[in-house]
This record gives sequence, structure tokens and C-alpha cells, in this order.
Amino acid sequence: MTTSQRALITGASSGIGRATALALADVGYDILLVARDRTKLGSVAAEVETRGRNATLLSLDLSQVSTLQETLKAWIGDDGLDVLVNNAGIGYTGRLSDMPLADWQQVMDINLGSVFECTRAVLPTMRKAGSGTIVNIASVAAYNAFPDWGAYGVSKAALVSLSKAFAAEERQHGIRVSVVSPGAVNTPIWDTETVDADFDKSKMMTAEMVAQAIANVILMPQAAVVEEITLLPNAGTF
Repeated sequence: MTTSQRALITGASSGIGRATALALADVGYDILLVARDRTKLGSVAAEVETRGRNATLLSLDLSQVSTLQETLKAWIGDDGLDVLVNNAGIGYTGRLSDMPLADWQQVMDINLGSVFECTRAVLPTMRKAGSGTIVNIASVAAYNAFPDWGAYGVSKAALVSLSKAFAAEERQHGIRVSVVSPGAVNTPIWDTETVDADFDKSKMMTAEMVAQAIANVILMPQAAVVEEITLLPNAGTF
């Protein structure tokens, strides 16, 4: 593995994003970190650098989808990327019948729109290189309807479909697109303002477990691709 390999991870300040940044740093990647909280990003960057890899960070609100593509293109530069992990997402609980349209749009912008624009930002340089790996983090909610999780489930189901469409279109350019759909993972998403849920976190997967799966997908030989993978806690929870 050359020292020039670079991976961009969104939602990198905590949870699966942070764990993935460290997992990829451990196997030789320099890491580009994207999230809103610059202070937390700085802490993750420091952890990456203790592993002997370079880390750069960008504090960015991924819900601002109209400017996202151009902002990322300028930040990434002409060197491009080897890997993009679209991890950033928002959880949301509430009945669809009662959900304000603005909340619906926010969920779709972050969970789907940001992936669309982040992916389009990296495609030109990946196509030029004739290679690249894009991993989108969906959810088992993409395949199963859970009460009060309708908007989240719809956004993740659409993300699975988007991933398959990008995979079909970009295969000819040597670009691999994979989707990873975890079940319950013990991350800060359960403690956010838009989520009202009380589950036994001790039976959930850890972020590091999911990060290991993501790294395994990325480290497959370039001639092979894991198009879709589902991870579930072995304790029987969703």
C-alpha cells in the first residue's frame, strides 16, 4: 500500500465514522475527516496522527446540499481520493402522519442528498484514476419497517437503491460502490434530539465492529467488490 492512499469519511467526529477513520489509518490510509463539530474532529485527527498517518479536517454542515459538491471538490483538490465513506446521517423518530415537512426534508437531505453530492464530488478524479471505492452506510431499517422510524427507513432504503445505481453506472470506470447496512450500533445517534428510543445498548454492536466490516470491504482486491453487506448483533436485537 502506498503512502498516497487517501480516504474521506463523513460524520467522522464520533461513532462509526471515528472508528472507521482509525481502522483505515491502521492499515495505511491518510484520512480526510468531515463533520460539523470541529473540536471533535480535531480529537479524531490527533488519534489518526498517533497511528503515523496524516489527517486533515473540514467542518461542514452536510445538510447544505446545494453547495456541498463544489465545497468538497475544492477541498479535495486534484489529487483525488482512493476511498469515500458516506457515513454521516441523522436519526429521526416520530409518526409519519405527524411529521413536519421540514423535518422530512432534513432527513432526506442529510441521509440521501449529502451522499448524492459527496459521491458526485469525488467521481471526476476517481474516473481519471480508473479506480476508487465508495462505501455508503445504510441500515437494516432499509429492509424492515419499524414504527416511528418511517422517515429514517425511507431515507436508508433510497440510499441502498442509490448505491446500486451508482455501482451500475461507475463499474465501467473501475469504481466500486458498496453499501453496508448495520443493525443496532451503540453510537451517539441514540442520544440526539431527533431520536426518542430506549433500547438495551449492551446488546448492540460497537462502532468498531462495523468499522472492521467497512475496512474489510475496502481492502478487497480491486478486481472484486462486496456490493452489499448486512451486519446484525449476535445477541438477537435488531
